[in-house]
Amino acid sequence: MALIFKMIGILVLFCTTIFPSNAQELNPLHQILDAKKPEISRVMDSLPDHALQIRYTHISRDSKGNRSFKTYDFQTDDANYFYPASTVKLPVAVLALEHMVGKELKNGTRVNLDTPYQIKGDTLTSSLRKDIEAIFAVSDNEAYNRLYELLGRDSINAYLKNKALEPLQIVHRLSTPNAAEAKTRDVVFYPESKKTVTRNGYTSTAIRKLQLKGIQKGKGFMQNDSLISGAFDFSSKNYYPVSTQQELMKRLLFPQEYLKSERFVLDKKTRRFLLRTMHKMPRQLGYDDSHYQDSYGKFFMYGDRKNRIPSHIQIFNKVGYAYGTLTDNAYIKDKKNNIEFLLTVTILVNKNQIFNDNRYEFDSVGIPFLAELGRQVYSYEQAIRQKDRKK
Repeated sequence: MALIFKMIGILVLFCTTIFPSNAQELNPLHQILDAKKPEISRVMDSLPDHALQIRYTHISRDSKGNRSFKTYDFQTDDANYFYPASTVKLPVAVLALEHMVGKELKNGTRVNLDTPYQIKGDTLTSSLRKDIEAIFAVSDNEAYNRLYELLGRDSINAYLKNKALEPLQIVHRLSTPNAAEAKTRDVVFYPESKKTVTRNGYTSTAIRKLQLKGIQKGKGFMQNDSLISGAFDFSSKNYYPVSTQQELMKRLLFPQEYLKSERFVLDKKTRRFLLRTMHKMPRQLGYDDSHYQDSYGKFFMYGDRKNRIPSHIQIFNKVGYAYGTLTDNAYIKDKKNNIEFLLTVTILVNKNQIFNDNRYEFDSVGIPFLAELGRQVYSYEQAIRQKDRKK
């Protein structure tokens, strides 16, 4: 009898090895990345050069509308560093809304989306509404930097850690001198009124240097118009890996799936404003569409095209591109065909391995890849829906 059970065990092991289960064998990303599309194959043919990481989550709903999520990964690795660029603007924007809207000032008034404020030393007066819209319409760096001053480095990271959104490190402003300055500047609310309220800045703790794979990149970099030989050091830069990016997006779109302690606390009006702003096109937020086409900040599916995105396709996302790295973190919803999915991708396109020289293959390799990848994932989703309808 023992011999029979032993033989059955060997047979089961043999069958599962030769004929693996669906869970083991079916990662649709492998099929998608094998598509005979030049935009994809040119990347896959030189995969080691591109530091590619992909996380795709299929979303399905039962007859009662209950959601289920199935996540697939390709080379996703929190320990393998990439520069997140402007994708960090999403968590900072959400936190600014969470912690500033409704905040009581010293004069007894409360901050709202349109409360005027000014960073000390600046000449421009802004508001949360203006800055959030500028961030999602045209990825405005100055708007992000103002929100960074409102919150400060230590608060940003503490707020996110308290929600168990890790790993992550947001430690500097973008495209400005002294970007990593520890002290935030004073903020003046109602700067054109006699009832101004000043909130003092504070000094954050020192930046914790990152120790990750790929933290030293390339073979040289430009500094003050001179080429410096050696790898570029990213250890004091922002860190926002693919897994954390998609997790944050998922919490923002589907808060019901999480414990209250893990959710962002936004009132209905503020949350509606944020989500609406995230999926709007630049032209819908007052920008000239001859310069800022619909695809300006929407890389998946439409990044390599200039035509308008159909109204039934909504893309809630934040892109980033700098230091030869392109990243898009998105929730895509087709209202007409009941398709919805999450897709987060980062890709390096820096053939000469020199950083800071602005000679990157964003337009020739990176954006076409992300656009076609988005179309292939969408086609896969269409096939699933068609199959489900036939059941």
